[in-house]
Amino acid sequence: MSPTANPVIAENGRSMQPTSTRRRPVFPFTAIVGQEEMKLALLLNVIDPKIGGVMIMGDRGTGKSTTIRALADLLPEIDVVADDPFNSHPHDLEMMGDAVRQQVEQGLDVPVAKQKVTMVDLPLGATEDRVCGTIDIEKALSEGVKAFEPGLLAKANRGILYVDEVNLLDDHLVDVLLDSAASGWNTVEREGISVRHPARFVLVGSGNPEEGELRPQLLDRFGMHAEIRTVKEPALRVEIVEQRTEFDQDPQVFLEACQTQQDELQQRLVLAQERLKTVAIDHDLRVKISQVCSELDVDGLRGDIVTNRAAKALTAFEGRDEVTVQDIRRVVTLCLRHRLRKDPLESIDSGYKVEKVFNQVFGLEVGE
Repeated sequence: MSPTANPVIAENGRSMQPTSTRRRPVFPFTAIVGQEEMKLALLLNVIDPKIGGVMIMGDRGTGKSTTIRALADLLPEIDVVADDPFNSHPHDLEMMGDAVRQQVEQGLDVPVAKQKVTMVDLPLGATEDRVCGTIDIEKALSEGVKAFEPGLLAKANRGILYVDEVNLLDDHLVDVLLDSAASGWNTVEREGISVRHPARFVLVGSGNPEEGELRPQLLDRFGMHAEIRTVKEPALRVEIVEQRTEFDQDPQVFLEACQTQQDELQQRLVLAQERLKTVAIDHDLRVKISQVCSELDVDGLRGDIVTNRAAKALTAFEGRDEVTVQDIRRVVTLCLRHRLRKDPLESIDSGYKVEKVFNQVFGLEVGE
């Protein structure tokens, strides 16, 4: 979402838009009932985007899209270089487009603006050009400039890229998205001309297992995997329906009622991002995490790395500096369940298998 012109600053420091250009109301994140696993995975990826994104698999109509939009709306505004197609950071060289970096290196001032964190929806029928951007060869040859038309990856830089029904997306496109998410850069090459720009985003994919699974190689590239189910408890279902009805009838009143909780959660996220670099994890705990991965026969080291990162992000979110066994316990299933080798003859749930091995390695009883 790009900032609207001339925002008005209210007394509380919030950026208020004129009524005619005010954004469409978004259901508040703190009002979402249930689906704790999905919400936790999303929050941890916001605190540390290097976790590598979230794959959310679950039934239709369980609030996947609503939750992700609510998360983007919850996040505080960020400083960007005004009118820059890549949402370049005004001070961090690693998060700048080439043109902005050249200006900064030459000592020139760059205009700074504030804008909401962008959430980009990737449509299923998107082409590679639409996703990555295109180079206008004629203009490049005739005028001698790199005429680059940015794509969705440019727009998603420093934001959230959401791919609904990712299991139906072309495998090649999924590869492109995962490569960009892992490296933080998108490179477009055509006829010997190459353009590169920052593409750091939280990649969120969702899908319905009935419509097919992702290939294991691609699934492994997602940092975390959340499974969500339709709420079965009648009282909770009624609460969800009532809240949605209240919101639809008068969004403004509903949002005002949730504003204090929204502000508190936003502040917790900001403090967690700052605290993350000071969080420590004991060497013995790191060894046990790797032992769990080894006993589960997890291929590669992504599982070890992501579990360490997620545990530290959770610790920062809880306002502490030392990772505990319980922190690891809360994230280990999210980080490892999708990395297990599938045995068609085995009926045991992968999440239960992770928990069982975790308890054995850490010497815990079930429910401890």
